Amino acid sequence: MKYYLGAYAASPNHSGWDAELETAFYHELQALPNLKGLEHPFLGSLHQHDDNWFLANIAPDWEYVFTCIPGIMTALSQNPLFGLASDDAAGRDAALRFMQQACAAIGTLNAHLGRQAVTAVQIQTAPARHNAASSSAALLASLNTMLKWDWQGAKIVIEHCDAYVDSHAPSKGFLALTDELGVLSQLNAQLPAAQQLGMVINWGRSVFETRQVGGALEHIKAAQAAGLLSGVMFSGVSDKDSEYGAWRDSHQPAQQSGLVKHGEPGSWMTEQAMHQCLAACQQPAALPVLGAKIGIRPFNASIEQRITVIRETLAILDRFFVI
Repeated sequence: MKYYLGAYAASPNHSGWDAELETAFYHELQALPNLKGLEHPFLGSLHQHDDNWFLANIAPDWEYVFTCIPGIMTALSQNPLFGLASDDAAGRDAALRFMQQACAAIGTLNAHLGRQAVTAVQIQTAPARHNAASSSAALLASLNTMLKWDWQGAKIVIEHCDAYVDSHAPSKGFLALTDELGVLSQLNAQLPAAQQLGMVINWGRSVFETRQVGGALEHIKAAQAAGLLSGVMFSGVSDKDSEYGAWRDSHQPAQQSGLVKHGEPGSWMTEQAMHQCLAACQQPAALPVLGAKIGIRPFNASIEQRITVIRETLAILDRFFVI
């Protein structure tokens, strides 16, 4: 099995940009035998710092899943009404223009590689509901518009982020999973097979929302029952006040164990919990999107240390498939 990796979260360039440092990091990523490709962050252009650098340093056989959450969070910091689910017309239009840029970037990458290299584009249902009004109707209208564009075979999927709940402060605070699944089901009933939409569950964001280790499992089962599960990305979270912070979407590694020597002791994401989620997927190997997104602490960790944590994380997934 091979997996997608949100490598940007593990990059040695945690602030600023050092092309030489990132080149060394990508060189090590290319040597990973079970890396299918990248969950690639989209912030408005193909690469946040240098499109030409990116095209020169990617492996020719990698596949890609674009994730729009970095660009969405940047936009929300400037305009809290921004989002595909926004009830504010201008905020929704701004989000659609951003998604048009993502569509164009996918075209640029495919053209460079001479093939359909982007498996999926992950959208998120901003805005934050504690700051702005949002709705299923607005999301439905946005998706209907996006479905008219040429995504060159990339599947449009919603990555569920923590929904707004009254019990605690949100990280993202977007639409509820039931609302997202409802919109996707409504659209899929009218779409041909080639355009069917889906749902990706991010382990850490679902656990952040529910405050239960089993929260991600519940969300996977709900998406599976709706016939919409298209992927799972493993990213940890914890209530412990470590370098990653308590209840922060900081992409903690899996919990440290005898098999995970360089894990995070306080992480709620254990190997057992990850394997339970994979089992709930019924056919996890067939999911379009499957992988992990891991942040690294301390921030000054070496590239070797970063690759070690990545190897251990992907090995957890490997152990499920060889059982």
